[in-house]
Amino acid sequence: MADEALQAVKDERLGGGLGDGNGLSWSCVYCRLVGEQEIHVSEADKRILRELAAEVAGIAAWPEQESKKILWEQHNGLKETVPLIFCDPELAWYEVIPAGKLKCKGKLARIFEFKLRKEIYWAREICDDRVTAAEFVVHTIFAETSRGLESKIIGGSHSGAYTWERPLADYAEMEKLKPRRIIIDYEKTKALVELAKELFSGILEVRQEGSFWWSFGMTGDLILLRGFEQILYDMYDHPDGLHALMAFLCGENLQKLDFLEKNGLLTQNNGGDFIGTGGYGFTKDLPAADFNGHVRAIDLWGFAESQETVNVSPEFFLEFVLPYQKAILEKFGLNIYGCCEPLDRRWEAVKTIPRLRRVTVSPWSDPYVMAEKLGPDYVYCRKVNPAAAATKNMDAAGARADLRATFQAAHQYHCPAEVMLRDVVTLGGNPGNALNWVRMAREESSRIYG
Repeated sequence: MADEALQAVKDERLGGGLGDGNGLSWSCVYCRLVGEQEIHVSEADKRILRELAAEVAGIAAWPEQESKKILWEQHNGLKETVPLIFCDPELAWYEVIPAGKLKCKGKLARIFEFKLRKEIYWAREICDDRVTAAEFVVHTIFAETSRGLESKIIGGSHSGAYTWERPLADYAEMEKLKPRRIIIDYEKTKALVELAKELFSGILEVRQEGSFWWSFGMTGDLILLRGFEQILYDMYDHPDGLHALMAFLCGENLQKLDFLEKNGLLTQNNGGDFIGTGGYGFTKDLPAADFNGHVRAIDLWGFAESQETVNVSPEFFLEFVLPYQKAILEKFGLNIYGCCEPLDRRWEAVKTIPRLRRVTVSPWSDPYVMAEKLGPDYVYCRKVNPAAAATKNMDAAGARADLRATFQAAHQYHCPAEVMLRDVVTLGGNPGNALNWVRMAREESSRIYG
């Protein structure tokens, strides 16, 4: 498929531009998209959705779902199992399930249909270690207030590059900043829950879930406020201002957590929840021993990363970034760290995070170095380079070599390991690449683990 045709498929998404930039894979973005829609589904669309839901329920009843759940629990409990395999096509989901395959007419119905079709395709075609459950999640709908200073994004169309105008040109203007607050749309959330219960009655359990953040890394917000290059200069020229800005962002997030906890808006993520940069949260180590039904941060997985500071020295990372992240992460029961940034050089600092359990091993990390550092004490979450699967004719040799190195390293150092194909922008118009990658992952895992 030509590049122009592929781009047209992704631009169309669910039809008429409806959709997001991650194939509805990130719940924190998905819930905002749902919240923008009219809460209505036609009778014709209801019939389509109920048929798909019944197929999902049938898949959820497969005996292997329970065995996969147990495997994730053992894995996240630091038992050395066979490696777990996770494949999320993300933006390429729009190539796998193009708008023309959707049968529903209404916008909200098309979002629900896409989610259900993803569940079916994931289980029947991709066949990784994802657990399919007989449930439909409705997310709490919310908005956030302005900080008073907001970035102006320039470009970014067609999922391409963009820049922005930094709003905080001078630290003297920090007095204009005010912490963002979460505003819950209780009425719309209730309407969504009621609609979902009507749609899926007798088929899927409807579960309400809060999804109010992705990461507590904060450096993404930092560069949007101050500028990418500027924060590098600030470490030398304006260290006090930089510390003050990070303290502001840290305080803002702590206030958010406090608000969510006090108002009973946090929901557990120790089940089939996508956590951190991939993989699932099944664990018997959460919630905390004194859990009484009211969810607190200490009952949850926490997550942070700092991809934007990839070229910052370990010393500056330890001074300007990690202390503010730790102030938030120390509130959580278990923690995850890392995304696309290699952690080889900053591991000595990162490992001081309280109750750190899962560590993302970037495609730009040395798999053997990180395996030796993590050993049996942390879950080794290896993100392979998705470039091998990004063309119509997959680079099978490159993908296989990446997988083999991952499994050899993890096995040598007794790491509880999982391997992930994520951050996928395209499959080159060939959905079979995802299926072939999972097949190769199982072959290479068997070669090393028997």
